[in-house]
Amino acid sequence: MERQELKRELDATLEARRELGSEYESALVESFVEKVDTQVRRRLAEERLGAARGSGGADRLSAATGAGVGAVPGSGTFGERFGFAIVTLVLAVPLSAIGAAQARLSGLVVVWAGIVAVNLIHARSPRGRAKGVDAA
Repeated sequence: MERQELKRELDATLEARRELGSEYESALVESFVEKVDTQVRRRLAEERLGAARGSGGADRLSAATGAGVGAVPGSGTFGERFGFAIVTLVLAVPLSAIGAAQARLSGLVVVWAGIVAVNLIHARSPRGRAKGVDAA
């Protein structure tokens, strides 16, 4: 259900962008990211509440999203990974424009190499591991 809500929000944001023009693009993107962030925070709160009650909130999240807490070792919860990916992609747009404007293709390659490196480091960081999950 939440996925459908976010899809409707994205559709509405894209339609508003078409109607309003590119002057309002950053405000529209920021608004959509806030809505996604709100959804992610709500899911995390539900998961933590379920875990605190011992009812397997992470299992419900895994079933609902197709990704579990330990789906990728060291990558943290689905919400953390999803939020980080969204922020990375939002920041990738202006960084790509700056890199391409300043150094053309080589600047664009450097920017995207940095984006990939940051995401790989985040995915492998032990900081995001859930409590009780062994590093094995």
